[in-house]
Amino acid sequence: MSDGRSVEIGAIGIEGMTSALTLMCFEKTVLEATVHIPGSAFRMSRDAALEAMDNDKAFRQAVSDHARFALGQLGQTAGCNRLHHLEERCCRWLLIAHDSTLSDTFPLTHEHLAMILGSQRAGVSIALSMLRKAGLIEHRRGNITVIDRAGLEDAACECYAVMRNELEKLYGPQK
Repeated sequence: MSDGRSVEIGAIGIEGMTSALTLMCFEKTVLEATVHIPGSAFRMSRDAALEAMDNDKAFRQAVSDHARFALGQLGQTAGCNRLHHLEERCCRWLLIAHDSTLSDTFPLTHEHLAMILGSQRAGVSIALSMLRKAGLIEHRRGNITVIDRAGLEDAACECYAVMRNELEKLYGPQK
C-alpha cells in the first residue's frame, strides 16, 4: 500500500518459484516477492528461463503447473485473509514455514508474522500465546518451534489442507 503496509497473498516454499507468470504472459510482475525465512535459492534470468521453456518440455510443464498452483493459492489466500480468524491463519502460515524450512525451529518474530498476515502485532502475540498454551508451539526471541504439528494442522483453517492437497497433486506426497 502507499503507506508501506503489505499482506501476504501467497507463499512460495521449497517447491516453488517466484514470478512464474512473467514467464507465461507478462514481461514484468506487479507483485513483490519477499523472503521471510532464511534459506537458499537458485536464480535464473528471465531470458534464460524463457529459453529453457522453449527447449525443455519438462521445465515448461513445471512452470505452467506452478503458475496454475500460484493463481489458485492467490485466490485461496485472499479468501483466507478475509474469512478466517487470525489464530487459524497463524497456524496456516506456521505450517507453510515448517514445510519449507524442513526444521521444527525457524526464525520468525511476532512483528514479521503480523506484517505477513496483515494484522496488528498485539493480535499475533495473543494468537501465538494461545498456540503456546495449547502445547502446539514454543516461541522465544524471534524463533518459533513447532511442538505438535498434528495439533497445528487441526487448529489451522481449511486453506492449509486445500493448498497442500494441490501441491501433492503436482509433486506427490510431501514430508
